[in-house]
Amino acid sequence: MTTGNRAAADSYTHGTGTVPLLGDTIGANLDRVIGRFPDREALVDVPSGRRWTYGEFGAAVGDLARALIGRGVAKGDRVGIWAVNCPEWVLTQYATARIGAIMVNINPAYRAHELEFVLNQSGISVLIASVAHRTSDYRTLVEQVRGRCPELRSVHYVGDRTWDELLGSASKVTDHQLYAREAELSCDDPINIQYTSGTTGFPKGATLSHHNILNNGYFVGETVGYTERDRVCLPVPFYHCFGMVMGNLGALSHGACVVVPGPSFEPKKTLEAVQRERCTSLYGVPTMFIAELNLPGFASYDLSSLRTGIMAGSPCPVEVMKRVVAEMNMAEVSICYGMTETSPVSLQTRRDDDLERRTGTVGRALPHVEVKVIDPVSGVTLPRGEAGELCTRGYSVMLGYWNAPERTAEVIDAGRWMHTGDLAVIREDGYAQIVGRIKDMIIRGGENVYPREIEEFLYGHPKIADVQVVGVPDERYGEEILACVIPRDPADPPSEDDIVAYCRERLAHYKIPRRVEVVDAFPMTVSGKVRKIELRERFSG
Repeated sequence: MTTGNRAAADSYTHGTGTVPLLGDTIGANLDRVIGRFPDREALVDVPSGRRWTYGEFGAAVGDLARALIGRGVAKGDRVGIWAVNCPEWVLTQYATARIGAIMVNINPAYRAHELEFVLNQSGISVLIASVAHRTSDYRTLVEQVRGRCPELRSVHYVGDRTWDELLGSASKVTDHQLYAREAELSCDDPINIQYTSGTTGFPKGATLSHHNILNNGYFVGETVGYTERDRVCLPVPFYHCFGMVMGNLGALSHGACVVVPGPSFEPKKTLEAVQRERCTSLYGVPTMFIAELNLPGFASYDLSSLRTGIMAGSPCPVEVMKRVVAEMNMAEVSICYGMTETSPVSLQTRRDDDLERRTGTVGRALPHVEVKVIDPVSGVTLPRGEAGELCTRGYSVMLGYWNAPERTAEVIDAGRWMHTGDLAVIREDGYAQIVGRIKDMIIRGGENVYPREIEEFLYGHPKIADVQVVGVPDERYGEEILACVIPRDPADPPSEDDIVAYCRERLAHYKIPRRVEVVDAFPMTVSGKVRKIELRERFSG
């Protein structure tokens, strides 16, 4: 009896559901959707005005798939994509999947040394790239490193003659040859490498299968209720799981339409795309939604078509979520929690969740996913309500880090549990709250301080638009609490006295920030998480 009571109180839970996992490859799943909705729109590129129905999209994917085979790309070969959001990105995602090549996502913000590392670490033989964007001249950067990347055979720039030359190679390959290649594929084959940003050193290449990312995108879409009538606006980057899995695969596995508002995020272009294309869903990290809500003339945009969307990438401030629901018509907006290594989503709020669950938690386990919270030292599963390290297991856990078994073993244990490094609490109702990173926890004078709690409180300060709390070295207390704030009005930022006075009545004395730094923006990872290590380094001393 004691054992049964103990088990009932453990921080272990799993997602159940009536919908089974998909056993398809990504190409087979697309064919099935095309068969159901050949004439519905699949992809809209707002900047260029180009549009594809599912039938047209499937044909374009097939042409690029045959072209890659014509260029000598074999099953398991790595094809890099170093491009901003554009239709060709989505076509490459599906074309590489159809032929069993492993698509390697490369952050468009990378400079030459980062590009060289990824090209060589993953062994990319064919690279598809943008020509230029903002301050990046991709052609020049490629030429700087090409001589030091022996496996790189060819580079093709989207919109350039080299892209046309690539597509011309399709004529060398018949449909029968393409079908024969597809017949060799398994849903468990590696299909994608995504480089995690990390906080130190070079990034690690999380290797994901058809089964990993197709199912994760599908169940994220199921959870927000996607059908063929949905139109999903994606201002989030395709080179990360948020865009290519939760976005592209989530929408296209349901017959919904992907709307590309621009090559990178611009709040005005995003709201214009939602209005013009009558989008029903909008994605973003919290800072994106903050920028949209604070856009001059925000109230003039017609967002009445929206019903849902996803906010993820970093903890979602309560006040921001409330405004998104009330002012952007996103009554069914969903919070997602995950990491690249888990394809990415493990926990998600549901459409019918009340405001408290949608603003105070990151949801509960997706179907077919297990989660638990453990003592980081002993590994023992903790009782519900106690903070510890969040671990997850199931179909979504990556195959491993590319060519790095030792680093894989550091995060995936013998039971195939992925150790996230996040501190979490699983409540009695099975919903999870993220209270910080193990590495971000501040120990001030022997007291454990979770930055997330202080940040949530400070979001209510009338002078603060955004805030991040970090620990910095202190001779007396070991660590002291620093609040880095982006003010609502740059001409009238909050002072240290303002913040101390605001906190004094509501927070324990040891949780009150003793230092305040006003900043214009926070350093971000590729997935939209704030790089707190940079803030600590910048303001230590």
